[in-house]
Amino acid sequence: MATQHLDIAQVALQSGVPASTLRFYEEKGLIASTGRRGLRRLFDAGVLERLALIAVGRAAGFSLDEIARMFAPEGGPRIDRRMLAAKAEELDRTIRKLSAMRDGLRHAAACPAPSHMECPTFRRIVRAAASGAIGAREKKAPKLPN
Repeated sequence: MATQHLDIAQVALQSGVPASTLRFYEEKGLIASTGRRGLRRLFDAGVLERLALIAVGRAAGFSLDEIARMFAPEGGPRIDRRMLAAKAEELDRTIRKLSAMRDGLRHAAACPAPSHMECPTFRRIVRAAASGAIGAREKKAPKLPN
C-alpha cells in the first residue's frame, strides 16, 4: 500500500499547528517533509503522531531542543525516562510554589486587616517574593546524559 502524503495545509488543518510553525519545526529538525506538490511541502501521514508528541512535550514544558532529543535518528520516539522524571519533579516544585501563592492571595483577598501590609500572611508573601523564593524564574537544570 502506498504511503499517504499530506500537504502542509492538510497537516495544519488536521493537527491544529499553523503552517508557519510546521515550517519552523522542519527548520529545527523536529519534522521532515517528504517532497513537494507544486510549492507546498508534503509530509508522511505519520507526521501527525509526531506533532502530537511534540505538543505533549511542549505542554509539559520541554524546550524544542529537549523534544528533538526525544526522537531517534530514524524518527521514532526515544524518550529518556530520567528526563521525564526530572521534568515531573520540576513541575511538582512549580505546583507547590503556585499553590502557596494562590492560598496566600486568597487569604489576603479575604483578610480583615485594614491594610494588606498589616496582614502577616501577605507580608510573608512579599518577603518570599523579594527573596526569590516565589515568582522568580528558576535556572535551567543541567542536561542529563542519555
